[in-house]
Amino acid sequence: MIGPSRSSAAPRGAIARLARVIGLINDVAVALAGAGVLASLGLITWAVVMRYVFNRPPVWVDEVVGFVLVGIVMLAAAQSLRRGEHIGVDILVARLGPRGRLWAQAWSSLSVLVVSLILVVNGWRTAMFARQIGVLTEGNLEIPSFWLQLLLPLGGLMMLLVSLEALLRLAAGAPSLASPQHDGEEAG
Repeated sequence: MIGPSRSSAAPRGAIARLARVIGLINDVAVALAGAGVLASLGLITWAVVMRYVFNRPPVWVDEVVGFVLVGIVMLAAAQSLRRGEHIGVDILVARLGPRGRLWAQAWSSLSVLVVSLILVVNGWRTAMFARQIGVLTEGNLEIPSFWLQLLLPLGGLMMLLVSLEALLRLAAGAPSLASPQHDGEEAG
């Protein structure tokens, strides 16, 4: 009896440690995304005041807010996935039995893993190519575009970690990321 209980406890401890690390990374990313939302709100408010009160609209604000929006999405996507808030076809999955739901969750996590790998690999290659040839953004700012493009592999890497965590949880029989039991684990 000692053997099976030890082997079932080991993955849970490893999964718990991995979940804490991934949770910390996602918390930092979401905090940065939140700061981006606040910065965008401040910039837009300032631009409106400058345009309608002082008749001197800043021409660069729209570009900066667009760039920040890309960062917000890429930094917050993994946390949305981790909380089970991404788009899903619940009506279909709800009709499946427990085993079917397990397979649907595994398929979903594998799909996210593949898309994440594509984001990481292609995003990195694209950013490095843009850096190599010196591509700048179009518009008033003309900053190196690879800075923005690096957000794609960063967001992809974070989603890759979350999908790996989800697959490990499924393999170990631990509560899935979207389950209420998982939310209780994080609070404790």
